[in-house]
Amino acid sequence: MSTVSGKKIEPGTVDAGHAERALRRVNDYLAHTAQKDEDIHVHLETGAQDEALVLPRPVVELFASMLAALANGQGVQIMPVDAELTTQQAADLLNVSRPYLIGLLESGEIPFRLVGRHRRIRFADVHQYLREDDAKRKDAADELLRLDQELGLL
Repeated sequence: MSTVSGKKIEPGTVDAGHAERALRRVNDYLAHTAQKDEDIHVHLETGAQDEALVLPRPVVELFASMLAALANGQGVQIMPVDAELTTQQAADLLNVSRPYLIGLLESGEIPFRLVGRHRRIRFADVHQYLREDDAKRKDAADELLRLDQELGLL
């Protein structure tokens, strides 16, 4: 596996109105194609009607979800699931400092491997840590809400 940085579009790079119009067109097209496993034929506005870009439906659906984020003024990043990140890339993804991330790695919170003296973290493992951390936070908030209700504070 090699270290990959992924492809990123920063917020505001794409006009939200253009993204929203494109999203409507893509969603309309997807809604009117009957077969969920059929390829999508995209005719480009180049004047040549016989030339079509053929894309698998899941790719077009992913493209639609990216357009939805861009229409909301958000940035998007595409990262292969099996990509390996450097400690700085993983820290940036988690929005934590690199020393804090290294502490998570050394405590076993997130698996990693050594390449020479350098730590490499699978993107999938970082994503899994994020899901688990979000679940812990939600559970803590639910418990606080339950205690507030039990004590009559709400």
